[in-house]
Amino acid sequence: MSFSAFQFTDAKDKFTASARHALSAKSSRPLIDVFNQIPGNEQEKKTTLDQALRGFLGDQIQKASCGDYLSLIYLSIDAVTDGICSATVPFVLLGDVLDCLPLDQCDRIFSFVEENVATWKSSSFYTAGKNYLLRMCNDLLRRLSKSQNTVFCGRIQLFLARLFPLSEKSGLNLQSQFNLDNITVFNKSEQDSTLGQKHTEEKEDGMEVEEGEMGEDDAPATCSIPIDYNLYRKFWTLQDYFRNPVQCYDKFSWMTFLKYSDETLAVFKSFKLDDMQASKRKLEELRASSGEHVYFAKFLTSEKLMDLQLSDSNFRRHILLQYLILFQYLKGQVKFKSSSSILNDDQTAWIEETTKLVYQLLRETPPDGDKFATMVEHILTTEENWNSWKNEGCPSFVKERTVDDKPKRPSRKRQAPEDFLGKGPDRKIFMGNDELTRLWNLNQDNMEACKSDSREFMPALDEFFAEAIEQADPANMVEDEYKVVRNPNYGWRALRLLSRRSPHFFQPTNQKFKSLADYLDTMVSKLAKELPDIPSEEIKTGEEDDDDNGDNLLKESNDSPSIQSKPVTNQQMDEVASRLGAQWKALAAHLEVKAAEVREIETDSEDPDMQAKLLLVAWQDREASQATVESLVGALNAAGFSHIADGLSEAKLENTVTVDFINSNKN
Repeated sequence: MSFSAFQFTDAKDKFTASARHALSAKSSRPLIDVFNQIPGNEQEKKTTLDQALRGFLGDQIQKASCGDYLSLIYLSIDAVTDGICSATVPFVLLGDVLDCLPLDQCDRIFSFVEENVATWKSSSFYTAGKNYLLRMCNDLLRRLSKSQNTVFCGRIQLFLARLFPLSEKSGLNLQSQFNLDNITVFNKSEQDSTLGQKHTEEKEDGMEVEEGEMGEDDAPATCSIPIDYNLYRKFWTLQDYFRNPVQCYDKFSWMTFLKYSDETLAVFKSFKLDDMQASKRKLEELRASSGEHVYFAKFLTSEKLMDLQLSDSNFRRHILLQYLILFQYLKGQVKFKSSSSILNDDQTAWIEETTKLVYQLLRETPPDGDKFATMVEHILTTEENWNSWKNEGCPSFVKERTVDDKPKRPSRKRQAPEDFLGKGPDRKIFMGNDELTRLWNLNQDNMEACKSDSREFMPALDEFFAEAIEQADPANMVEDEYKVVRNPNYGWRALRLLSRRSPHFFQPTNQKFKSLADYLDTMVSKLAKELPDIPSEEIKTGEEDDDDNGDNLLKESNDSPSIQSKPVTNQQMDEVASRLGAQWKALAAHLEVKAAEVREIETDSEDPDMQAKLLLVAWQDREASQATVESLVGALNAAGFSHIADGLSEAKLENTVTVDFINSNKN
C-alpha cells in the first residue's frame, strides 16, 4: 500500500492565489473551496494555509496600505472561525505588521486591535492568542518613548487591562518589587554648579535654558526663596527614596530622608503660589481641552529651572503625591516585606504629622486644591483595598453560585403594608401589644431617637482611665495586685473603649505582652502623655520596656506551654528558604503542596531562594494557625533535611535556655 506525499509548495501557491481572490471578493469562500479540494490531512493543510497567509502578508507590506493589512487580518479571523486556519494566525500577522511598520502607522493598526477586543476575548481566540498579544504590546512599549509617546503607551496599558482579567498574575507585581532602574540624574558636583553665579551673569546670558525646557510663553517667575546648591542637591536626592522606599527602614538613611524632607516641605510651605501662576495653569488646561497635545517630561533637573519648578503647581503636586505614596507603603502591611521592615513609634508619629502637612499643601496649591486633595485621598484609599486583596492571595472576584444560593419561594403570602402600618400621614406601627406599640411610636423617626445625647453611655477616655493613670504613678506606691487594670471586668471594658476612642488600639507594635494587664499598663502610659489634665512625668513608657533584653524573652516563654507549638515567623521562613535553595521541591510533597501550586511558584520567580520562600508562604496561608514550628520540623525531617530541622530546633532551645538564665538571676 503506497502513500502519496503531501505537495507543500503546490498547496501553498494555490492558497496564496485563493487568498488574493478572497480579498477582492471580501469573502473567505475561495479559501474554503481550495482547502476542501487539496488532498491531505487537515493539519497539513492548516499549516500550509498559515504559511501562505504569512508569506502573502510579507508581499503586501512592501507595497500595500494600512487598509490592505487589516483586510488580510479580517480574512484570517474568518478562516479561524471556519476551521481552516490555526487560531494563532491573526496574532502572528498582527505582530509581523507592527514589527515592520513605523510608529505613526502602528498607531492606526493598534486602533484596529482596540476595536476588536471582544473578538480577542472570545473562547476561539483568547487561550491561543493572549500570550501573543502580551508579547506584541511589550514589544511596542519598548519601541515607544515614555515621555514623547505618553498617550500611545497609556492606550496600550488600557488595552491590556481590558483584555486580561483582574486576577492575571503577570500584571499584579505579587512580590512588591520596585523599578530600581528609574534613576533621576542631576548635578552632584558643587564645583560645577551654576547656582552660585550672580544674577548679572544670568542676564548677560539672557537666561538661556536647555532646548525644550521652556517655551515661548514660559516667562521666568520670580522666587522669594534663596535657592543654593544645597537645596538643589537635597531636593533631587529625595527621588532616590521615592524610587526605593525600603532604604527608609535603615536608621541612617531615615535620618537623611527626614532632614531633607523637612527642608523641602518648609520651602513649599513658605512659598505660596499666587493667582497669576494659577491662571497660567488654567490656560494650559484650556489648551489641552481644545485638542492640543500636552507634553509632560519625567523630570528636568537643570539648576537653571529650579525657581521655575517651585512656581509650577503641577510640579509641586507631583512631588507631594510621591510623599503620600511613599508613606502609604511604609505604613501598609505588605506580605513580602522583610521582618525587619517595621517603623518605630517616632517614625510613625512623624509620618502622620507630615501626611497632614502634605494634604494641607495640596489644598493650598491652585487651581482647585481642595478638589485635587480629596481625589488623591480617595485614590489612596482604593489602593489600600488593592493591597489587602493582594495580601490575601488575590482571590477571584467571581463568586460561583451554588445550589443553596438559589432564591427560594416564600412559604406563605407576604403581608400587605396596611396589615402592620396605619394609614395617612400619622400612620402608626402596630407591634401586636399595646405597650410595645406605645414604646415603638414614641418618636416618628426611631433612628434619630437613637442618636439622642441622652442615649450616649460611652465614657470619655480621661474619665475612664483617670484612676488607672493615677495608680500608674510611682509616687502613689500602688501595688500591682491592687491596680484596676488587674480587674478582668475593667480590662474588657477598657478594650472596648480603646477600640472606639483611641488610635493606639490599631497601631502595630513589636512588644509582646504576657497578659491583658501588661498591655493596659502600656496603653495607660501613652494616654497619660496625651491627656493634659493628668500628670504623667514619672510614668514609664512602653518604649522603655522594649530596651529590657530579658522581658521579651520572658513574655515569649510564657505565651504557651510548648515552645515548638508557636507559629513560624517570617525570619524563620527566610532562614529555612535560604538553606533549602534549589532543593525546595523535595519539601513540597511533605508540606502537602499540590503540583499546580508548585508550577505556579516556578512561574512567579526564577530565584531558588524566592521559590522556597513562596512555598513556605503558600503552606502558611493554607494551614493558618496550624503552621507551627513543630509541624515544619516534622516535614523537614521527613523530607531528609534533618540538619535544617536541627538548626530550627536549636534556635528555639537557645531562647529557652536564655529564659531560664534570666529567671534564675531575677530570683
